[in-house]
Amino acid sequence: MAYDGNDRAGLQGYRHVWQVTSPTTQEGRTRQLMDAQWNERYSRQILFAEIGAAGQERLGASSAVIIGCGALGTALANLLVRAGLGKLRIVDRDFVEASNLQRQTLFEEADAREALPKAVAAERRLAAINSEATIEGVVDDVTPANVHELLGGFPLLLDGTDNFETRLLINDYSVTSGIPWVYAAVVASYGVTMTIRPGETACLACLIELDSDPGASEESVAAGAEPTCDTAGVLGPAAGVIASMEAISAIKLLIGKFEARDDRLASYDVWSGRYQAIQVPRRANCRACARHDFRFLNGEAQPHVTMCGRDSVQIHERRRQLDLPALARSLAAAGSEVRHNEFLLRFHVPPYELTVFSDGRTIVKGTRSPAVARSLYARYRGA
Repeated sequence: MAYDGNDRAGLQGYRHVWQVTSPTTQEGRTRQLMDAQWNERYSRQILFAEIGAAGQERLGASSAVIIGCGALGTALANLLVRAGLGKLRIVDRDFVEASNLQRQTLFEEADAREALPKAVAAERRLAAINSEATIEGVVDDVTPANVHELLGGFPLLLDGTDNFETRLLINDYSVTSGIPWVYAAVVASYGVTMTIRPGETACLACLIELDSDPGASEESVAAGAEPTCDTAGVLGPAAGVIASMEAISAIKLLIGKFEARDDRLASYDVWSGRYQAIQVPRRANCRACARHDFRFLNGEAQPHVTMCGRDSVQIHERRRQLDLPALARSLAAAGSEVRHNEFLLRFHVPPYELTVFSDGRTIVKGTRSPAVARSLYARYRGA
């Protein structure tokens, strides 16, 4: 193997300069063809000196998991898979709707018509974009019960979520496991991102949980009256900018080029053009990284019913695996108009719409009242 480690800008990296003893053999010709295709595909990125052939190789051998596949998650996944990330897992609990198409760049109208889970639609699209990457779409909601299973084994966690409840759970997991993650959020024309490296930087709790009383409740942070996409809207370009910043942080971390100045909290408003980056100090009394009070990870702050936007309530029910076709037949026999695929079924109880997943989760659309959602759930799914 011939490689000059100082020639980072060269197109011939250590993976692609194997000296084949007999280039006339089929194996030799296959290797040469693969090398040429690899060099051609990533040539413009390899030419960027800070990445080079060695960095491209490291990226191809790396993996990451994105939690949430909305506006941020789709743009981020698209950038990383096109850049040559070797393995990507996408975890998302939701399904594609027409209102997503304005900003969620991996989805098409057919996905919305078929009510495909976002993780499934994203996996299919990304596999078509880069057949060499390993893409795993997981239709699930990250909770204290499954966070180790869904996020374990990955060296980097990436935020594509839409709520602080899940982000604080990810933060707790990150601090306990020592795995870095990149926090990001977008609403209206404005977005923020910050890279969190446990033990070296401030964590998300340092940033948003400002009450210094050890006995104070941090649940209010997760359930606060923050603006959301449903109350303030969201611009696709804002999500694209923040996802690009998040992707750069991810690439730097994965290829070993991350610097201390890269962990600042950066914010950008695409409408006004305002940009700001500040260093967030670690808080000596931080619930998570100082006191090691991991209440979100321990399930102490995770409500059974969570608001998931769009005038909707999500009900977590994991006591039993559902037989969706059987439930569809039962509902149809009772006079309900039912649409279903292998992942979920949907039916209307005017003015509400219920979407039931095979793992037992149900999203009740048309209300923000947990009591109404529970009543409908018990009526059509059983207590």
